Amino acid sequence: MENFYLIIVVILFALAISDLIVGVANDAVNFLNSAIGAKVAPRYVILIIASIGIVLGTTFSGGMMEVAQKGIFYPGHFAFSEIMVIFLAVMLTDVILLDIFNAFGLPTSTTVSLVFELLGAAVAVAFLKITAMGTDMSEMSTYINSANALAIISGILLSVIIAFTFGTLIQYLARILFSFNYEKTYKYFGAIWGGLSITTITYFILIKGAKGSTLLTSGTTDWIHNNSGLLVLYSFIGWTIILQLLYWITRINILKLIVLVGTFALALAFAGNDLVNFVGAPVAGFKSFQAFIAQPGANPDSFMMTALESKIKTDTYLLLIAGMVMVFALWFSKKARKVTETEVSLGRQSVGNERFGSSLLSRSIVRIAMDFGNIFEKVVPKPVKKWVSKRFDSTEYQKKIKNQKDAPSFDLIRASVNLTVSSALIALGTSLKLPLSTTYVTFMVAMGSSLADNAWGRESAVYRITGVITVIGGWFFTAFVAFTSAFLLALIISYGGPIAIFILIVIALFLAIRTHIFFKRRESEKEKIKNLEEEELLVDDIHKKSSIEVRNMLKSVIHVFNTTLVGLTKEDRKLLKEVCKEVDELNCDARNLKANIHNTLLKLQVNDEEAETGPYYVQVIDYLREMAHALTFISNPSYDHIDNNHKGLNKDQVDELNDLKDDISILFELIINTI
Repeated sequence: MENFYLIIVVILFALAISDLIVGVANDAVNFLNSAIGAKVAPRYVILIIASIGIVLGTTFSGGMMEVAQKGIFYPGHFAFSEIMVIFLAVMLTDVILLDIFNAFGLPTSTTVSLVFELLGAAVAVAFLKITAMGTDMSEMSTYINSANALAIISGILLSVIIAFTFGTLIQYLARILFSFNYEKTYKYFGAIWGGLSITTITYFILIKGAKGSTLLTSGTTDWIHNNSGLLVLYSFIGWTIILQLLYWITRINILKLIVLVGTFALALAFAGNDLVNFVGAPVAGFKSFQAFIAQPGANPDSFMMTALESKIKTDTYLLLIAGMVMVFALWFSKKARKVTETEVSLGRQSVGNERFGSSLLSRSIVRIAMDFGNIFEKVVPKPVKKWVSKRFDSTEYQKKIKNQKDAPSFDLIRASVNLTVSSALIALGTSLKLPLSTTYVTFMVAMGSSLADNAWGRESAVYRITGVITVIGGWFFTAFVAFTSAFLLALIISYGGPIAIFILIVIALFLAIRTHIFFKRRESEKEKIKNLEEEELLVDDIHKKSSIEVRNMLKSVIHVFNTTLVGLTKEDRKLLKEVCKEVDELNCDARNLKANIHNTLLKLQVNDEEAETGPYYVQVIDYLREMAHALTFISNPSYDHIDNNHKGLNKDQVDELNDLKDDISILFELIINTI
């Protein structure tokens, strides 16, 4: 029997490694987006700083492991076998859920996932116990720590509103102070702003990090807590003086330093706070197994897990191993980069392709905001409006970054606000003992600051708001799916035993592979679009560019057309199905070309001679779009005809179509060579 549960412990840790990889892919957005979005340093430098923060942060996470042990349910009322069912259901659900969200590039809260998975699995096992004993469901409160779970949920919901509000307000005031041309005011207020920001971040590290550190003694953490006021005061004075001296002597960019320090702080917080979300259940399962084997001859179905009710210190080596896995995932996970791109794209200052579409709710919000703006315009005096408008004028900034190949998505002022406000709010919530989600806080601060910075103009507001609503909706959907999935998996494992466990692991592997294939396909399509955009920015001769696009499209068109006729005449259903997929891809490429017309024309405006070719370029792209669209009306009916098992073509029809195929091939070859 011990060997069976030892295998379960091994499975838990194997799932933990997978969970760490997909978890970092999800949460990397919390501490990377500001530094990457503002291009403060090469990506490898940012990753090195974040990696150091992660490794150090893992040693601060020991105290957080109790959340998985006894934060959601009362372990003393569950037997060892039941506890292992709960933890196994949690880990299986977590791996599958996070991987699916990462494949779609949507950041979600690992804290919410863990809380609702623990809640769902514990409720399922408690339900089985209550049913077996024949007691009333009111006994559920004996097993579930509902008060603590409710506190976590309410804290998370409150953090969404507070983070967005403060992100908007602080960014507005910061832009008023510095404007987009912050070089002029930077030399006067830069050191003070830096001192305030780094002090906030330092306070955040001390309050957030030292609390659960396995490296600091209780006396040291108590001293830090009791003298936090003096530490903040001395830190502000010290950092302000140091930064001002550094600026005078070396002309160091203080804002870049703020962003890099903030990146380190949030990476540390992520590892310290969120590590429990990935390894909390396996570590608790391992501690449960140790307690069980310490009692020789104990029955797993009757051995109650009172051992988990006491404070258990997690071994530092386990935390460091988890930290190294997280660092590996941070460097090599493509999905981590994908999730980061979602938040950066929603907050970028420049125009471009919008990832999200339009919705009725987002359109309504924009209209209401415009109505309020019109009322505000009438009330505020014209001199004040003119002055404020000048502070928010980003014309010079846009010109500066316009011709940069790797332009930042937003400037250093906004990046520093994102990190400072996120750090301050998380530190405040921690000092008040309010549970917060680092994902929710950092994301909503970033969205609030982008709104205040006029990044959401009339051309992009609807799409950006749709994106924010999609991400927030995904958070609530996470809670529902996490609870339901863990509940069902716990029931299946309880009834099915070892066979159910084996089948569920196979299903989890299958789903992980499928989402990986889906992710690679989406990334391949995105890479094509990216290459297209880069080509538009780099090719100066618009005639040559149009010629290349026309030739490539014509080659694809004649290939698809000929293949369709072959499939139709030979009644090859599989071939026609593949052709329909090719037509869809062709239409997608044509749509992307047409969607990028605006950006290409903006580039053409730089040169008056090239600007005159703009209308011709638009016409060419429009013809290509229509040509691809027309192919749909050839391939789809052909496939439907064969798929529905209709009568095939007779010999005369086949001969005529083959003659047509040959003639059109000659015509297309002539056109391509002529071009």
